[in-house]
Amino acid sequence: MSSLLIIGIAIGLSMDAFAVSLSSGCGMPDAKPRHVIIVAASFGLFQAVMPIAGWFGGAMFRKQIEAWDHWAAFGLLTIIGVHMFIEGYKSTAYCEDPEIRPAKEILRPTRLLLLSIATSIDALAVGLSFSLAGYSIFPAAIVIGIVTFLLSALGVKAGGKLYHLLEAKAEYAGGIILIAIGMEILYTHLS
Repeated sequence: MSSLLIIGIAIGLSMDAFAVSLSSGCGMPDAKPRHVIIVAASFGLFQAVMPIAGWFGGAMFRKQIEAWDHWAAFGLLTIIGVHMFIEGYKSTAYCEDPEIRPAKEILRPTRLLLLSIATSIDALAVGLSFSLAGYSIFPAAIVIGIVTFLLSALGVKAGGKLYHLLEAKAEYAGGIILIAIGMEILYTHLS
């Protein structure tokens, strides 16, 4: 798999974390660097670990599903992409009337853990797709984690300033990227 394609996947997967980081930034307009790092590291770590978990899950069942693996990868990525696109369409602007909360409320470990898991479920499915398609996961997982860390840090910093303009567009872009990648996998295996 090409580096450009891996970066595209990483950007697509990080859009949920980016959108949540923007939302978190709304409640922390004066976020300190350590707050930014905490949020970004949590999202980046989960986005890197979940594809590995999905890949190993897929590797256990590879022999049973090799005949239709490309269809499964295409289906999973398309479903995730369409879901992200719909979420972008349905999203609401959380920063219209920002309720400024202390950073400790936004950075509660339980809240951050749940958000990190919720935003990385797509990455689990992508790991499964990689396994089914026979792609290596570790280089991709590292890139996914780094890209998610960087975009999440940017999201927290941008916060309320850019949230109104980017949140839905970020979801749209992520969805389109994942659908395109699914189509590329299908095309590669059928040609």
